Formats: sequence, structure tokens, C-alpha cells
Amino acid sequence: MNSPSPEIERTIELGFTPYASGMLQRVGGKGSRGPVVHQGGTTWRATRTDLGPATLAITAKKHAVHVAGWGAGAEAAADDVPDLLGASDEPHLLEPKDPLVARLVITKPDYRMTRTNSIWEHVITTILGQKVPVASAAASWQGMLKRWGEAPPGSPPHQLRLGPSAEVIAQLAYHDLHLVNVEKKRADIVLTSAKRVFRLEEALTMTPRDARTRLEAIRGIGPWTSSIVTQLAFGDPDAVITGDYNIPAMIAWNFAGERTADDDRMLELLEPYAGQRARVQNLVKFGGSKPPRHGPRLSLTDLAGR
Repeated sequence: MNSPSPEIERTIELGFTPYASGMLQRVGGKGSRGPVVHQGGTTWRATRTDLGPATLAITAKKHAVHVAGWGAGAEAAADDVPDLLGASDEPHLLEPKDPLVARLVITKPDYRMTRTNSIWEHVITTILGQKVPVASAAASWQGMLKRWGEAPPGSPPHQLRLGPSAEVIAQLAYHDLHLVNVEKKRADIVLTSAKRVFRLEEALTMTPRDARTRLEAIRGIGPWTSSIVTQLAFGDPDAVITGDYNIPAMIAWNFAGERTADDDRMLELLEPYAGQRARVQNLVKFGGSKPPRHGPRLSLTDLAGR
């Protein structure tokens, strides 16, 4: 079936090589279906705006992208594409102070921080990832997309799915989320966030630091969740992620050859990059080496039948 003609079309000059595939995949998360789908050389994105839902088809063309859009929010969503691809980022502000970062900057020359100008879409997926294996969080997100997501405007690839709205999630009870393998603790945080979504979205008018404070006013949202959300929503290059199970050891291994580390040690190693710590974290994550695996893995649980 052919897609209807786009309601809007633009060619956006960027002045740098678009990193659409990698950046947008981080935004959309992983799984067989979701708000981001790659098909050939085009990245499809389903999103919500103040004017309504939108579907975008983004195709890279050297130092520019062609954008086609469908839905009531197509214009607003297209306005955010430059930020989404890193146009508002300033990667030149990172000054390598050691051979590791100097090498990573060379090997990842197109890396830019994305800015989505959205809070809710990151809040829900990040909460699902709290203290559970990545595979479990991804499966729960797939379940939520299937049960409470929507078909996006236009006729995009069938895998593309518009994430559930805060209004829909706010009407659920915590035990409804057991159907997608989310226990009461995370379910309560998701539901509370949905009910307070307008307060959370107000954070976009704040500085990243104040936005994190606003997010952490929700019981159950701590530094790990707030830093991931603000890093994506604001493109904040210093939204260093703490409270993670793996990141401190990865930073310590790459910078100091140490197999284990806590947040304090990680922050000590990143201190020379104050203002750019999240950028360095991401460069190490994407281009560094992993420390030898040790210790128990998080176990998977099944709540669907409870």
C-alpha cells in the first residue's frame, strides 16, 4: 500500500553529516516495533506534539536531510528535526585531555548529542529500565506499545508505532501493567508520572539542572532516570548518568584499567571533563572497550500470570 502524499516536505541544511540512524535509534529504543523504524536509507519517527501526533520520514542527503511529514503535528515535529539530529549541539567544546578521549573524538567524528524537546516519551521508557535487564525493559515497552500505543498518521512501515499517551496511561491501575511484566513499584512511578505530565513537560522551560530537580520530585525518579531524560530531552552534554549498574566500571576500565568502580570513582575520572561528562560517557559507551564480565546477572521475572 502506498503512503498518502506528505502533508509537509522540507529539505533542511545542517552543515554536518547527519547521524540520524544512530541518534534516532537511541531515542526510539530497541525492539521489533516502536516510535522509530529504519527502512532502507530512511528513518521513520512517530511522535506527539502539542498540536497532535505526527509521522516523519527523514532521509539523509550529504550535509542535509529531506523530511516528509503526516499528521496534525507534522509541522511542529519537523521544526524539531535539526535539534533531533544535533544541530544545537556544540561538540567542539569537548577538549581532549588524554589519549583515550582524543582517539574517541577521531573515531566518532559525527557524534552529536540529540535534543528531542520532549519529556514524556523518555520518562516512560527510562522508568521501565529501572533495575531490570535491558531485555525485560524492552519486552515491557513492546507490550505497552501493542496494548496502549496507536497507529501513527499516514501509512508508514507497519512496525512504526506511536507510543502511549500520558492521558491513556493515567487511566490505568498498577495491576494493568502486570500484563506487560511491570511490577507495582515501577508501575506506580509510571502512573504518577502520567498524572503529572504537565508538570514534567514544564521542565523543558527550565535549565537542565532545574529540570532534573522537577523530575526527581516524583517519588521513584532518581538521578539515574532524571539524567537520562534530560540528556535526551535537552541534549545536555553534562547530564552524567549515575546509579547505573555498568557505566562506572566501563569508565574506570577505559580510563584507568580498573575492573570495578562506583559512582564516586567514575565522577573522579570524569572531573577533568566537567561540562562535557555525558558526552565523554557516551563516547566511551559507543567506542570504548568493555571490562571483563563478572558477578551475577539480573534475573528475568514474569508477572503476566500473577
